[in-house]
Amino acid sequence: MNDTPHTVELPTNTVRVLLVAPSLGILGGQAIQASRLVEKFRQEKSLQIGFQPIDPRLPGAFGKLQNIKYVRTVVTSLMYIAQLLARIPRYDVIHIFSASFSSFVIAPTPAILLAKLFGKPSLLNYRSGAAVNHLRTWKTALPTIRLVQRIIAPSGYLVDEFAQFNLKAEAIYNFVDTSRFRFRRRDRLRPAFLSNRNHEKHYNVACILRAFRFIQNQHPAASLVVAGDGVERLALESLSRELQLENVSFIGRVMPEDMPALYDGADIYLNAPDWDNMPGSIIEAYASGIPIVTTNAGGIPYIVTHEQTALMIDCDDHEAMSREALRLLRDEKLATGIAANGLTECRKYAWEAVREDWLNLYRTLRDESARGELASVDMKSEKI
Repeated sequence: MNDTPHTVELPTNTVRVLLVAPSLGILGGQAIQASRLVEKFRQEKSLQIGFQPIDPRLPGAFGKLQNIKYVRTVVTSLMYIAQLLARIPRYDVIHIFSASFSSFVIAPTPAILLAKLFGKPSLLNYRSGAAVNHLRTWKTALPTIRLVQRIIAPSGYLVDEFAQFNLKAEAIYNFVDTSRFRFRRRDRLRPAFLSNRNHEKHYNVACILRAFRFIQNQHPAASLVVAGDGVERLALESLSRELQLENVSFIGRVMPEDMPALYDGADIYLNAPDWDNMPGSIIEAYASGIPIVTTNAGGIPYIVTHEQTALMIDCDDHEAMSREALRLLRDEKLATGIAANGLTECRKYAWEAVREDWLNLYRTLRDESARGELASVDMKSEKI
């Protein structure tokens, strides 16, 4: 995601926006959504979009330093801050993606502070389902967040979470380019399952493996594709062997452009996080016609209705997950109804549904900043 050239003469109404987020080198929900936004924004004549990765690559031979543990964090952070210092002054609005805990300190915090230093309006696009725990336990989080002009969350869930701390947030949904996914009607479901969350502890892919043991007891030929990677990868593969599972494929990282084929090849989507916000994978499953079994973690009940758009269970309950998955295999009417409702539901997450929200927000922040600067100039003139 390279920047558009800065040498072209821009129309006077153009808003220059710097989007600060993970690159696809850190494959996950934030990186995928940032990539989609940049792609769409670059088609807008009223915007000039720059992309600043939180994980920049060092040039040439210096890049080898990023292969050394601990050294990697230091040199990447220094490069990131240097690039922010050079680039923030050239933009009207700074759009900052954010996770929680230590990631918040390393990535969003420098961008927020430097935007404040240069007098640039910033919006914090907060995306972690652990907001309450983060804001309660990290003392610097609230003061830092209060420096931004807007807080944007991808779901009503986080809007409600921020309200507990007297912080006003607005919801602009994640969007999915549904044209990239093929809705396939599944009149009779096969026991072909898919999981595609990263192998981090809070996504609890282990719960899916344990559920699959119960499923395979009744459907020995059942298959499970496990996409994703992370620190839990080896432990999950070991658990699969311990459970003596058959037909389980750990396929590692899958790039966004390859995901539609995975959805197309599966008949049931399994999702078992212990905490979450608004997983885009659920919207992608809606668009692909796959009935879903998911936990009710965090913001998921804000985008899922039990027995209408998916089947929901309590967190970390592998027996309930297996029961609901087997229920879908038995009840054809339930499964086809859920899939049809999911397709209708995913329309609210199309680009057309969020485009104007983003464009209006950028213009508003740019104009508010300009009015503030004019007011400051007028006050100085009066003193003179």
